[in-house]
Amino acid sequence: MNRQHEDLWITYEGWQGPGAGKHIVLVSGDEEYRSEESLPMLAKILAVRHGFKCTVLFAVDPETGAIDPETLDNIPGLHHLDDADLMIMLIRFRELPDEQMKHIIDYTNRGKPVIGLRTATHAFKYVKDSQSSYAKYSCEDEQFEGGYGRQVLGETWVGHHSNHGVESTRGVIDEANRTHPVLKGVRDIWCPTDVYAVGEITGDPRVLVWGQVLQGMDPRDGPNLDKSRMPIAWVKSYTGDDGNTCRVFCTTMGASVDLENAGLRRLLVNACYWGMEMEDRISDASNVDYVGDYNPTAFGYGGFTKGVRPSEHAF
Repeated sequence: MNRQHEDLWITYEGWQGPGAGKHIVLVSGDEEYRSEESLPMLAKILAVRHGFKCTVLFAVDPETGAIDPETLDNIPGLHHLDDADLMIMLIRFRELPDEQMKHIIDYTNRGKPVIGLRTATHAFKYVKDSQSSYAKYSCEDEQFEGGYGRQVLGETWVGHHSNHGVESTRGVIDEANRTHPVLKGVRDIWCPTDVYAVGEITGDPRVLVWGQVLQGMDPRDGPNLDKSRMPIAWVKSYTGDDGNTCRVFCTTMGASVDLENAGLRRLLVNACYWGMEMEDRISDASNVDYVGDYNPTAFGYGGFTKGVRPSEHAF
């Protein structure tokens, strides 16, 4: 595979496929769900199996140049969004400097498609610089209610609906939306992460998948019928400050171990096509297999490999 990288991010040039000529930027940066593992893996599938050029960005310690999910204020390479066709985001509680944040907000306001995974619902949290012009995108903002997560993706952080690390999730396809192109060929979704609580989703949402709480951490476990189903994947639109409207897909699944599930990988690949208005190219038999080995780390705080630079970590 033809791979190009700068020292602080990595780009996989697409092979032949429907995605040729399209550029996807995948933005990682969370302390618990190992987005620094899952997004490079997803990028390789999108590049090799589908032809998209994929650039993966990371939270980086500016002193060492190494990946550090606990560095909340530095994601180098966000300028790649200036010519991107799609952004995939799995970040949490970032407080980026204005010159970095500008690329994310300008991209969104241009009406370009956005995919949010898991903690992207609470992507930003402004603690140090409440006077920043971007502080309204904080997940706790009251005027721009719920910030970027709630306004753009549809919901912010509410809480764990099921018992985190004890009760896993079965995905149940919404019958009314079964023919939606994002669901083409999708089946047997199961994730070890728990179901997030979700309130009324903003915008014009269509719930595609509901999360059924299971009694344990095995896909064969029975449902916990005392807990209601919650939306775990939906599509909607968002109209930004400049009046441009973007397609949005959001799922509260997306930990690195969740993406061992082929059903979830297919859902995400399909969502990429749909976001870029390429739904006519979605195939229920498209290849969503790993490219190379994938041995994700279980979710949890800490435990990431210290001192690894993006070019080393991302295969």
